[in-house]
Amino acid sequence: MSNLIEFNDVWKTYKMGEEEVNALAGLDLTLKEGSFTAVMGPSGSGKSTFLHIAGILDMPTEGTFRIKGKDTSRLSSKEQAHLRRNEIGFVFQRFNLMPQLTALENVMLPMIDEDLEKAKKLMDRMGLAGKYNKRPGQLSGGEQQRVVISRALINDPSIVLADEPTGELDSKNADAIMQILQDLNKKDGVTIVVVTHNRESAEFADAIIEMKDGKIIS
Repeated sequence: MSNLIEFNDVWKTYKMGEEEVNALAGLDLTLKEGSFTAVMGPSGSGKSTFLHIAGILDMPTEGTFRIKGKDTSRLSSKEQAHLRRNEIGFVFQRFNLMPQLTALENVMLPMIDEDLEKAKKLMDRMGLAGKYNKRPGQLSGGEQQRVVISRALINDPSIVLADEPTGELDSKNADAIMQILQDLNKKDGVTIVVVTHNRESAEFADAIIEMKDGKIIS
């Protein structure tokens, strides 16, 4: 398996008034294609910053971040957007669904080439058959998160980045969502990175990384 995600001595520094805060402090990490990794740590440990850089939503202050060997800081904003759209699917804690759209329309939002049947087939796989025309407010939390995962997968990404995907769910739905992510990893070879506070959710991953003060401690 080749390297898919590479952090090489990555620093991310923010100015807070007169102070400088290192959200990431020399992070070194390599993740292989087809891996399933959980990232844990207390608030302020750098987990969210790690995910933002991994998703090309932010750039390192120092150091190098690569996806598929491409140094993201050397890409134009158009090239960054293209890489993000084609290679990365995002799953968020708070769903971020458009309330005025149906579940099916939400799933199809990021599609490069509109394909109704592909979107329906993906929703069926996620256990959402018959829910196409429901609006988010008519769906349970677990169903909304399945819509989010469907949306994340619609462009066949090689990476899914999930930020606290079970944070709004009860334990039964949380396990079901983690099982879906595990199946995507094992059966489809999608590389999964999950940031979570939940140890039980983290146990679905093949590797657990602990972060503190912007560094990996175990």
